[in-house]
Formats: sequence, structure tokens, C-alpha cells
Amino acid sequence: MVTAAVVLPLTVASAGQVRDVGDALVPAALRRGDGKAPSAAPGGPPALLGLGLATTARCGPQLSSPEGVEAQTCVLTQGVVTWARSYYRNATGTSLDAELSLMGPGGRTTQMRCDTGVDDEPATCETPREHSRGTAAAYTAVAEFAERGPAGALLLRSGSNSAESNDS
Repeated sequence: MVTAAVVLPLTVASAGQVRDVGDALVPAALRRGDGKAPSAAPGGPPALLGLGLATTARCGPQLSSPEGVEAQTCVLTQGVVTWARSYYRNATGTSLDAELSLMGPGGRTTQMRCDTGVDDEPATCETPREHSRGTAAAYTAVAEFAERGPAGALLLRSGSNSAESNDS
């Protein structure tokens, strides 16, 4: 039991460091089947890890700007709840204006202002969690980082869109 208490928090804490998490934050060794449909294998439902429902993520690529902003933005779904999260690092040396938007079905948009700080440490910003309306694929998230003030230049825009190629 002690091992599980140590391993699971490390897995969750390191989830933001993954460059391409695909459809799930749950490691393949912990999932049964393809992670999209319940498995007939004994041992309980695949979405449960002992701490509650597993969280799935759709993340865009990790991006960086010449000015020193790095970010990766994701749409997260846990059970019937959806929200957006941006993992970022501000190495500009100054505070930035940052905004995270979650766009969902029916034109619904949730926006959150983020405090970036100036400490050059990895951080996150999240929108409030809301009841899902449709599938996770119906949601998109965008984070924008700009210089402070009304005329501040846009330094980086990071989205949850996939970097996958549609080439045949």
C-alpha cells in the first residue's frame, strides 16, 4: 500500500512533463484494453485507479517563443467533467498577461486569467471544471501569453490541437 501511495502521486505530478500524452495520462501498463472502452477482463473497470476516475488529455505540441515563454495546452476530461490546463514556463524575466480559454459545443467559452510570475519555474493554469457537453473531441483550449498592458505584444499562443499529420 505504501508503494502505491508513492508511485501514483509521482505519476500525476509528472503528467505535465509529457510532450505528447495522446488520449490518456494513464500509462499503458495500468490500462486494460485500448483505454477507450471498458474491458471484459476481471479486476474492475479500466477508468479506476484506486483514487477515482482516470483523467484523459488531448494536448497540443509543446511550443516556445524566442522571448522565453514555453507552453503546452490540454483539454482534460475526468468522468463527466471537462476543463483546460496549460503547462507553461515564463523565462522572460517579467510578468506576463496570460489567458486560458476553453471552447466547447454550442459556442460555450470559459476564460481564465493566469498569474505567470517571474520565477522561471514550470507552472500551470486551469479553467474551472464544468459538466461535459458532448465528447472530449468537441472541446478546444487555447492559452495566450503577452507582454503586460493593453498594447502588449503577443509572445506565444498554445492550443490543444494535435500536431498529427493528415497525410496519407
